[in-house]
Amino acid sequence: MHHEYIHSCPMWRNKGPCFNCVFVVTNPEAEDMCGLDIAHILCFFSFKYQGTLYPCTVIRWFNCMGDGPDVATGMWIVRPSYNAHNVPHIAIIHINVIYRAAHLIPIYAAHNINTRDIKPHDSYNMFNSFYVNKFTDHHAFEIAF
Repeated sequence: MHHEYIHSCPMWRNKGPCFNCVFVVTNPEAEDMCGLDIAHILCFFSFKYQGTLYPCTVIRWFNCMGDGPDVATGMWIVRPSYNAHNVPHIAIIHINVIYRAAHLIPIYAAHNINTRDIKPHDSYNMFNSFYVNKFTDHHAFEIAF
């Protein structure tokens, strides 16, 4: 039996927020990354409706750039998703569609970045695109190629 901890904490160990990213199953018929999307967990919650408990999460979607992994790195590139009014694409999903945790690596721009100004919890807001890290573990390597 395998389990992971996926965090959505406004204060993690007194060092700042910790909001993890995940692989979300969006097409169960497709294989690997073709059936998965990336989302940033913002909040976990549950509600009861007609006696049934529904565990859910609020997420921010990411879009894949291109139809396959980056040629140079072998990793998929994703960007935060926005709607037609340039507002972040936020959704509520059932936690059963979360496949596993995902690790994103920021893609650094050509201009200089003062790393002293960037805290780990700021990276999803400070960078425009990210690599989906398939080298995190063997599970990620199998699904993110």
